[in-house]
Amino acid sequence: MKAFEDITIGDVSEFGSHTFTAAAIKRFARSYDPQPFHLDEAAAADGLFGALTASGWHTTAVMMKLIAAAGATDGEDGARLGPSPGFDDLSWLRPVFAGDTLTYRATVIGKRASRSRPGWGVVSSRFEAHNQNGEQVLELTGHDRVERRAARQDRRPAASTHTPKKAR
Repeated sequence: MKAFEDITIGDVSEFGSHTFTAAAIKRFARSYDPQPFHLDEAAAADGLFGALTASGWHTTAVMMKLIAAAGATDGEDGARLGPSPGFDDLSWLRPVFAGDTLTYRATVIGKRASRSRPGWGVVSSRFEAHNQNGEQVLELTGHDRVERRAARQDRRPAASTHTPKKAR
């Protein structure tokens, strides 16, 4: 992860894609959003969208999983992400049907120093998901705590002053 100072407004991050299967939609719905249009094709056919649809919470949870996976494998020996102070403006713009593939990305729209934690900054990003047809289906503004460069350097171990003994 880049340090707070290295993040620029307008930076775009791609987090990958996910295909929503009927089985996964139903499994998530049974546990977290048990509404008929998420659980049963016949009930969904008579509903507002005319077919089985993924819960908006499911689409958002997949986004979080992809973000976490991207952060764990970004290859940078860098700053830590802290707990998020939250998000704003969550909108599910279109239904996500079984078989749809969503691609997720975020664009940095603002940043500020943390008032309560001097070693951290807060970065705001516009998160979006688009389906395989390029239609936007989800958006939200998320806020993340990102470690500042000085704090990152303070937590690195000091260079060793120990001189190894020569082999005999």
